[in-house]
Amino acid sequence: MQSFPYKITPLIMGSVLLVFTSLAHAETQHLTLDQAKVLVLQSARIAARAELVRATQFKPEQVGSLPDPVLSLGALNFPVDTFSRGQENMTQLQVGISQALPFPGKLGQEAAAARFVANAASYDLDELKSQLVSQVQVRWWNLFYTERALAILEKNKVLLRQFIQVAETKYKTGKGLQQDVLLAQLELSKLLDNEIQWVAVRQSEQALLNALLNQDASTTIVLPTSVNETLPKIASEATLMKQALDVRPKLAQQQQYIQAAQAQVNVAGKDFYPDFKLGASYGFRKANANTGMNRADLTSITLGMTIPFGEALDAKLGQRQAEAAQAEFTYQDVRANIQAEVGVEVANYERAKQQASLFKQGIIPQAQQTVASMLAAYQVNKVDFLNLIRTQITLYNYETQYWKVLAQAKQSLARLDAAVGKPMEMSHE
Repeated sequence: MQSFPYKITPLIMGSVLLVFTSLAHAETQHLTLDQAKVLVLQSARIAARAELVRATQFKPEQVGSLPDPVLSLGALNFPVDTFSRGQENMTQLQVGISQALPFPGKLGQEAAAARFVANAASYDLDELKSQLVSQVQVRWWNLFYTERALAILEKNKVLLRQFIQVAETKYKTGKGLQQDVLLAQLELSKLLDNEIQWVAVRQSEQALLNALLNQDASTTIVLPTSVNETLPKIASEATLMKQALDVRPKLAQQQQYIQAAQAQVNVAGKDFYPDFKLGASYGFRKANANTGMNRADLTSITLGMTIPFGEALDAKLGQRQAEAAQAEFTYQDVRANIQAEVGVEVANYERAKQQASLFKQGIIPQAQQTVASMLAAYQVNKVDFLNLIRTQITLYNYETQYWKVLAQAKQSLARLDAAVGKPMEMSHE
């Protein structure tokens, strides 16, 4: 009887080889989850934000200091007919200095507003660190999931080739059908198509992870082959929400913005009071040109003040009050969003945790037993080949799904850490 050996099309084989060849020539980096969390905190994005924080810390001293004094030089009361210093009594060369003095308390409020903004920038840096650590964990688990899917796919390719051999043997001995061999070859071709897609997904996830870590996009990341699959018990949703409201940097940042806006309201309120200007000058006179008698030098002290009036002051105060109200509303919005983040991720984690437990302890062992039983039954012609193939493909899907929900659970834990604002305290059941 004629045999029907499995043949891989040149297009499929060429695509797979091209992908793996490109990966082989890239720089390789072995990366655990903890290493990824450390590396992301050393990225250029963190460094840039840290410099921004440092820049804001110089602002309070600038706005809280008196304006620079003004030095003035003058030539006063020179007669235009002779320009002689000794002709007229009031002709003099004058040097003076003046200092602007804002109304008491105004500079202090300006400096306070700048300090609150600087504090907000510091909290923003803390928030960025928390978010990037969360994001890098999410990407790491996405990459790990794709690698587990590829490993399971490879295992199923081996099993399907074994099924093809069994089917061919039975066909050659007249105990099997030609369609069984063709069916097995078709399913293997589907797996190869899935492999091409999974490899592309892996490259995409790897590039995104490299971007987070500030690495070259072509760097090949090698992950551990095993991970801690334990999914711990987390605190209640109410407890986590309270922790988030107490320590989340984003909320603290918004509180600093509220205080900064209120300080600006206070500054606008002091604009209704006058600012002052204190000055002193000294005039040098020359002896009288007619009599030769010396003339005493002159000195002056001046005090000036602004006269605040007009609608502009009311408009500025109204603007600052509106900005303060906007900061309050923004705080409330951020607070509500944080509560929603915690609620969503708690639900996502509990769902994924239950699914992972069900797959690992129930569905997958049962599916494995079913495949083994079906294979034994097929070899003695008690089960048709189509059911055997379907059972094996179902097991492949279950095993892949397990790693997917496990990764989702781990990602929810990472997002919860970021939503709460610090790593959660967890217990193992």
